[in-house]
Amino acid sequence: MVNERKIAVLGAGKIGEALISGLLSSGWRAPDEITASSRRPERVTELGERYGIPCTQSNEDAVAGAALVVIAVKPQDIEVLLGEIGHLITTEQTVLSVCAAIPTATIERHLAPGVPVARAMPNTPSVVHEGVAGLCAGAHADDAHVTLAEEALAHLGAVVRVPEKLMDAVTAVSGSGPAYFALLAEAMIEAGLLLGLSREISTQLVVQTMLGTAQQMRDLKMHPVELREMVTSPGGTTIAAIRELEIAGVRAAFLNAIQAAMVRAKELADG
Repeated sequence: MVNERKIAVLGAGKIGEALISGLLSSGWRAPDEITASSRRPERVTELGERYGIPCTQSNEDAVAGAALVVIAVKPQDIEVLLGEIGHLITTEQTVLSVCAAIPTATIERHLAPGVPVARAMPNTPSVVHEGVAGLCAGAHADDAHVTLAEEALAHLGAVVRVPEKLMDAVTAVSGSGPAYFALLAEAMIEAGLLLGLSREISTQLVVQTMLGTAQQMRDLKMHPVELREMVTSPGGTTIAAIRELEIAGVRAAFLNAIQAAMVRAKELADG
């Protein structure tokens, strides 16, 4: 029998643990309503002691009675996992995969007909509960199933629903997005060093500026152009910098880079 409040997290790595932490810290689920699995016995012990939840090395035991089964293993491990649990999942359960590049149809082939599957692409800021995830429905998931998945994922950050055909675009923009910002931060910090700032001060200036700018766009609903124009005075320092960035083709480089990421995401999904 399925317990409507039970959640199984299979493969409790960084994203899986972040989800467990968010579900518990918000009070949305109690410790006895979450079960986690890991192949490593030391990880099972660690999670059990840290969160007070039932933990096991057996994926079969973890999924028993769970209304929501979260698959958080690495993409290369999902075939083995589905071979273990596929015959156990019923249509009363909802499967939520956070495995990058794995289509819902691939998962559905290992399950009984009619089992609802949702697929999400969270990004790494999820580990501090400031992530964003694209979410889509499989062939048999209705609004209630997707809503359950969305409510769980909301404990990692924001959630946006998209058709599955756009999940590769989500991967390219936000899944890979933290690396783009990290590269930009690295370049800006090094520029600070070039100008004579210490690494510590340059890093603090850059990181806090990125954080504050993101919050302005999110919380004040400022358009990027509006924010940029607010900082850019005629004949001033910012417009001199912007001119150099435009001459270097930074905008076009980002367009091309993100498109390349989407192409690669499609290749991985097809492969």
